[in-house]
Amino acid sequence: MTDTHLNRRGFLSLAGATLALTGAGSFTMRSARAQSGFSLTVLHINDMHSRISEISKYNSTCSDDDSAEGNCFGGSARLATAIRDRRAAHEGAGRPVLTLDAGDQSQGTLYYTTYGGKAEVQMMNAIGFDAMGVGNHEFNRGPESLAEMIAEANFPVVSGNITVADGSPLAGRIQPQVVIEKNGERIGILGVTTPDTVILSSPGPDVSFADEIEYLQGAIAAMQADGISKILLLSHVGYNRDQEIAAAVDGISAIIGGHSHTRMSNTEEGAVEYATLVASPSGRAVPIVQAFAFSRYLGELQLDFAEDGAVVSASGDTVLLDASFAPAEDIEALIAPLSEPIERLVRAPVAELAAPIDGARENCRARECEMGNTVTDAMLAEVADRGITIALANGGGLRASIGAGTATLGDVLTVLPFQNTLYTLELPGAALVAALEHGVGDIENGAGRFPQVAGLRFKLDPSVASGAGRVSDVEVRNGEAWEPIDPAAMYGLVTNNFMAGGGDGYSMLREQGVNGYDTAIDLAEVLARYLSANEPFAPELDGRILQ
Repeated sequence: MTDTHLNRRGFLSLAGATLALTGAGSFTMRSARAQSGFSLTVLHINDMHSRISEISKYNSTCSDDDSAEGNCFGGSARLATAIRDRRAAHEGAGRPVLTLDAGDQSQGTLYYTTYGGKAEVQMMNAIGFDAMGVGNHEFNRGPESLAEMIAEANFPVVSGNITVADGSPLAGRIQPQVVIEKNGERIGILGVTTPDTVILSSPGPDVSFADEIEYLQGAIAAMQADGISKILLLSHVGYNRDQEIAAAVDGISAIIGGHSHTRMSNTEEGAVEYATLVASPSGRAVPIVQAFAFSRYLGELQLDFAEDGAVVSASGDTVLLDASFAPAEDIEALIAPLSEPIERLVRAPVAELAAPIDGARENCRARECEMGNTVTDAMLAEVADRGITIALANGGGLRASIGAGTATLGDVLTVLPFQNTLYTLELPGAALVAALEHGVGDIENGAGRFPQVAGLRFKLDPSVASGAGRVSDVEVRNGEAWEPIDPAAMYGLVTNNFMAGGGDGYSMLREQGVNGYDTAIDLAEVLARYLSANEPFAPELDGRILQ
């Protein structure tokens, strides 16, 4: 978080604004500046991650029992009901509505595995979205697959800091901007995608990403020169970077964000307040919003504008999409034929769990977590007869928790949806230590490169500057004993093919690893086999990462 971030009440001293929470928890912000008379509601989601069917409290497949008891959330049909209800209410009151998605519809369930993003777009078409940003996971199957996904959309897909080479299947598919007219007013929508996509996903050599701030400064100036002052940014760069953008770039009216899965709410304990206000270089307040992920929430932001596009009044909050929202029947009818070929796989039991396995994003990207231990133990068990003694996984590759009781294949695939394969190699001890230091280098932003390990343990001090020795006392298991890692010795390592190829910035694995071998075994298969062999399974934390 930058020092330009404003506590929302700190905005009072910025421009003579007033700010309060309503009885329902929604924030309201008002400035002394004159309004133009134009108001707009933005209904927004982000990081849906293929949650077409309703989800459990763990963001994974909802069981039939939980569904019957009303204990499930989200899903496309429930999201449709919420959007349609709120859209009708606002439009009935004379306030125009934009429905926006900040990216990462892709990857996360068997719907994406089976249909490559087309099922997700089909849902969005039926619900009625005005625009979608491009998330890093949209590139998981490469440019050609993304081009096919975008071709199905009845709405523009927007990201301006992406450059696509001529001749690429993606050429002409991603729009740099879109202008939508509402009640006689032109609203500009820009989009940016994290440049880290080159290491987080598979955009290929024909796709490049410009610095977001440099791009936006030019793009907004061009829009303003065309007479457009009300400019919304669909951002897929994360909550902290959104604040940096708002503080550095003039002319943004509001940022509709994604990527970091930030839980924003004015009623839920532990959530970030909705919205975050940041002062732009000219001193106007820029609201920044997100709606967590996985279809669990719908964001609802009401904006009133000054003539120059500044937001002078705003209110809103996220809405939890629980059982009080009845699933839309027409969307359920669309889902039914899509789900039939994968339903049997999703429901197939894998193992009994004696306790839940915590795979929460905020834990697995910051510290030792139960899912990290479970997955790395499974990886190590799979190759134990090959002289491999250490396992390394990226916390960002662990996408969900699993509840106690019967774990299904759908649960396992929700945890490990990327179809990554088990990969073995040999690596010097010094390179292993460098990998750990790299992995913990961006805890502040919840980076997915955070290392989960087996057969190895270390101390972590987040108060040390990134890259300056946050990792210490690295030890490796030798039988039942632990011994300091030898920087010059070679160690057998099992990881996933994404990391072995330098993914998440682990270039030392690609450059210093030798005798690499891709087993072609899906990590989800490895985890399912391990849980089954150890049922009733109960996870544990055993001090692999001491803080």
